[in-house]
Amino acid sequence: MHDRVGPAPGVLGTLLENHARFIGFLERRVGSREEAEDILQEAFVRSLGRTDQLESAESATAWFYRVLRNAVVDHYRREGTRSRALDALAAESDGEAPGPDAELEAMACACVLSLVETLKPEYGDAIRRVDLEGSSVRGYAEEAGITAGNAGVRLHRARAALRRQLARACGTCLEHGCLDCRCGGRESC
Repeated sequence: MHDRVGPAPGVLGTLLENHARFIGFLERRVGSREEAEDILQEAFVRSLGRTDQLESAESATAWFYRVLRNAVVDHYRREGTRSRALDALAAESDGEAPGPDAELEAMACACVLSLVETLKPEYGDAIRRVDLEGSSVRGYAEEAGITAGNAGVRLHRARAALRRQLARACGTCLEHGCLDCRCGGRESC
């Protein structure tokens, strides 16, 4: 019968002493020191409440390696989910008939081209290539040297930034869909 509450003597010390080994173990499996450190920190936090079940410091190391293996599996599951979501966004943006975003086209005016120049360079390039020149998201991704998923996300963010710029520059013109814009790109219609 155990009267002890808390971890066996030396368990926490043993786990902390093996920090470098744990990082190496994780880094070999995930390929990044930063990701390894994040996974290790998360594993430490999740495990601290369960160390009182361990009988000795020696069993703690073996047990913690099992915790880390499970954390690596969870990491790759999350990465796979994220990758599938980005690919789905790219596929949605890369339909059969690539062309301008319907909402963006409805609010287009003569100042759009000048406002595209005020965006971050990678956002402006995404808008020009896909929405204004009609390139596919996949084609733009290849030109930019990024994945199709990242290109889809970049295009989504670029469109949102352009909408904000249009709202600032065009005022009510944006709400009413003014296609005969007289705002000159900077004044209210």
